[in-house]
Amino acid sequence: MKKIYLLLLLANYSFVFAQTNRWQQKVNYEMNIDFDVNTNQFVGTQKLTYSNNSPDTLHKVFYHLYFNAFQPNSMMDVRSRSIADPDPRVRSRISKLSPEEIGYQKIKSLKHNGKDVKFEVVETILEVTLTEAILPNSKAVLEMNFEAQVPLQVRRTGRDNAEGVRYSVAQWYPKLCEYDYEGWHSNPYIAREFHGVWGDFDVKISIDNEYVVGGTGYLQNADQIGHGYSNKKPKTKKGEKLTWHFKAPNVHDFVWAADPDFAHDIVKVDKDLELHFFYQKDTLVQNWKDLQNYAVECFKIMNQRFGRYPYKQYSFIQGGDGGMEYPMATLIVGHQSLRGLISVSVHEAIHSWFQHLLGTNESKYAWMDEGFTSYAQDEVMNELLPPKRPNPHLYSFAAYQNVVKNGLEEPATTHSDHYHTNQAYNVGSYAKGALALDMLNYIVGKTTFEKAMKRYFNEWKFKHPNPTDFKRIIEKESGLELDWFFENWIGTTKTIDYGIKNVTGNQENTQITLERVGQIPMPLDVVVSYKDGKKETFYIPLQLMRGEKTAENANTILLQDWAWVFLEYQFEINRNVNDILSIEIDPSLRMADIDRSNNAHPTPAIKFKGGKK
Repeated sequence: MKKIYLLLLLANYSFVFAQTNRWQQKVNYEMNIDFDVNTNQFVGTQKLTYSNNSPDTLHKVFYHLYFNAFQPNSMMDVRSRSIADPDPRVRSRISKLSPEEIGYQKIKSLKHNGKDVKFEVVETILEVTLTEAILPNSKAVLEMNFEAQVPLQVRRTGRDNAEGVRYSVAQWYPKLCEYDYEGWHSNPYIAREFHGVWGDFDVKISIDNEYVVGGTGYLQNADQIGHGYSNKKPKTKKGEKLTWHFKAPNVHDFVWAADPDFAHDIVKVDKDLELHFFYQKDTLVQNWKDLQNYAVECFKIMNQRFGRYPYKQYSFIQGGDGGMEYPMATLIVGHQSLRGLISVSVHEAIHSWFQHLLGTNESKYAWMDEGFTSYAQDEVMNELLPPKRPNPHLYSFAAYQNVVKNGLEEPATTHSDHYHTNQAYNVGSYAKGALALDMLNYIVGKTTFEKAMKRYFNEWKFKHPNPTDFKRIIEKESGLELDWFFENWIGTTKTIDYGIKNVTGNQENTQITLERVGQIPMPLDVVVSYKDGKKETFYIPLQLMRGEKTAENANTILLQDWAWVFLEYQFEINRNVNDILSIEIDPSLRMADIDRSNNAHPTPAIKFKGGKK
């Protein structure tokens, strides 16, 4: 009996030890907000129950105070005025804000388990020194009184934006920073990316009864509110306030917006999911009406291709300055063409999968969020709107090609805040991330890739995956080794460039010599077209892969592996050289070959022009 008990104890200990780096914290927020629309200020109380599921004893905690970035001479202001290519939406606007236009969050009191604690506000970070440590596998209650002023809209959050929306209230509450196996992530805010802790939100917002509110979570008191949530009218007099009570389960942020002129529509995706639309009644109403069917189709495609969206609601809200994603909601610009409105809505909604359900640290691995979202956006838009392109990711390639040509590229491993230019950040995060998936599709094969993406979502949702977690899913599904790809494509600025160096032959055989010009090795699909109308694909695996993808078409001929140290590779076709119409490396254009002028023989390869989506 003792022996069996000992074995069970060792087995349990081994399991715990193997999982020690995959714990994650949890936060539950209870907040009450009293909002003054005349001063654009609010006072709030916050009760935060923090579960320390780590093996570490915590002597400090940190909060984000994002509104404090919207003050002259803040880090965000200085960064915007000093970077070589500032965001045109920001530039020097923060430096010109008056005291009534700035944003701020002021902490009036903070208690830990009922006792006052010391704290210091360091611009957008609140540093808290605990008098009583938070032990491993224990809970702590942090209670706060705070007040805030909503800034004039500059970037993502704010009041009175260019379209006249009164309030887009994002990054508005003191938000506990993430603590994980890498430690605290208390990054100052300079308008880039976010990282958060999953938890449950219970939020009550009291605001003038003329305002319609939309945001994260499920409204708990619809019958008291009306305003499109129910047919009942609120029992309040003009000038009185309504209290909007929202609950949001297992999310890592909370956003809301409010405007007296919001129309509110609800459409169903299926019996378990409805979409809400909030937009000003005098805006491009028909575009917002037309958007709704496209949004429904977007969710259906994403559910089918990448995994089921688990919440019962999602809201598209006019507000902000372009588009910005939040759990269960997005803020998007309303005054734009229908195609533009659909595109930004699709992009921000897809963030629900790659940021708000997978929850990668997008500050550190923006390519896993923005890049994956951009890839899926291109795929979905290609299904929703004409023209249908064989490869919808060529805009990402053009952006990548342009930044390489200009010598501005930085590795995609660069922290979002520390890219030297906005252009390098945009390409490293959006374009290279999207191209990473397009090339993995090429490397492991379309069918395997699509199975792997759904497996990645289902295995890692709500778990904060890192790049290795993603790589291992692709490896497990494909049976291939992929270190070489991630190390080169994500970790360096090396480029891919293959070419057809020479084609010789006679009436019986044709010899084809290929060359690797760039520094990143890749497997190759070489398609030979014959004058009689037939085609053959000659597939050359990369030796580093330790395997090969399943043939994507019936006319595929598997050749010997190419070892990466050899700069040339030769193979022979048992056909008369005069029978050959053309030879092309990767006609699917899934490989981000930086110079396609040498990819075809004798016909020149397709050349791409840069451009914006």
